[in-house]
Amino acid sequence: TDHHLAGRELPAAAAIVNPNQPGCDFPEKTIAGVGVAFYLMLAVRAKLRGLNWFDKDRLEPNMARFLDLVALGTVADVVPLNTNNRILVEAGLQRIRRNKACVGINALLTIAGKSIERCSSQDFGFIIGPRLNAAGRLDDMSIGIECLLSDDYAQALQYATTLNQMNIQRRQIEGEMLEQALGLLDDQVVLLGECENMPNAMALYDETWHQGVVGLLASRIKEKFHRPVIAFADAGNGEIKGSGRSIQGLHIRDVLDAIATKHTGLIDKFGGHAMAAGLTMKKAGFEQFKQAFDEQVSLVLRPEDLTCINETDGSIDAAQLTMETSEQLKYASPWGQLFPEPAFDDVFKVLNWRIVGEKHLKLELVKPETGECYAAIAFNKTDVDLPAESDSIHIVYRLDVNEFRGKRNLQLIVQHIEAA
Repeated sequence: TDHHLAGRELPAAAAIVNPNQPGCDFPEKTIAGVGVAFYLMLAVRAKLRGLNWFDKDRLEPNMARFLDLVALGTVADVVPLNTNNRILVEAGLQRIRRNKACVGINALLTIAGKSIERCSSQDFGFIIGPRLNAAGRLDDMSIGIECLLSDDYAQALQYATTLNQMNIQRRQIEGEMLEQALGLLDDQVVLLGECENMPNAMALYDETWHQGVVGLLASRIKEKFHRPVIAFADAGNGEIKGSGRSIQGLHIRDVLDAIATKHTGLIDKFGGHAMAAGLTMKKAGFEQFKQAFDEQVSLVLRPEDLTCINETDGSIDAAQLTMETSEQLKYASPWGQLFPEPAFDDVFKVLNWRIVGEKHLKLELVKPETGECYAAIAFNKTDVDLPAESDSIHIVYRLDVNEFRGKRNLQLIVQHIEAA
């Protein structure tokens, strides 16, 4: 099974189940890999049912019990949350909230201090997914698999503890790699913050980078500079492996396809979809690829595509800046790729700030019109991101409820900061 765009040549397999292969009339082309497997299992069950295969000794499986895993995989794979994917995710969330999930998911939520009864799609993307992926990125993915397969909660909690420790290590490695990457970019452009001096696409490589974290690195740099990014790590035997992330308007797999066509032999293999892709190539060809990547992206993107636009739902009335509103928005979910959670923009005055967790900006903000104070946090930002000339800031934010030591309070999640 697969869900990626098919290459020019399909594998010589007895059967291929992929909605994106030529000739497949399955209507949902954006389904995640876990969804493809789920529908295949449904079809197999239907076939066996038609053959009267099930009996008192061979009980027909209840496929609904797998929906928690389908929901998790759908969000973690960052596929668009269209109607069908939203139905799958919501059904899985309902099972988790009713405490009908596998014990591995419960253990991962517990180890992260999250509520099972209030589990949301954001918890899949920012809590459970990163911990499961940390094992595959740094060591052995089987730890995450065993956690999800376990029927014993105590055992699953041990796996979850290990995965949590791996995720902490992963974040440390990612932070070090990000600093190195920004140094490489600093060598390429004189003034890093001036977009007109930057390449339209970024290909970065360092022989010390960890192969399992380059995708996260590419994502961070893409978010910071609004450019398509491919980060490479050494793969041994003279090869490097790259993981790319794109911006709206650029199909990164199509870009790699065009480069492979124009520069025969430069790329050994590649695959992916619109917003993410991976490739393997010879280390000796990196400089040629970096130039080809920038040239091909420049042919596709317009200058205005390289300007980051923060779309919001506008200002929110102060009377609606409450935990109740936050809860209502949370349970109107699932939110996710191409179906984002509502975001708002307003002007606030900064009363105080501090750095928490080494790289997150904790803020105390006041709304000038009312004098009301609000707690806020900007992940992966520091005081460098605050305007130096004023304590008034214009921010893009979403509403959240912060749970700490049994207390629940409204918190603004800041996504963008600029001078007011």
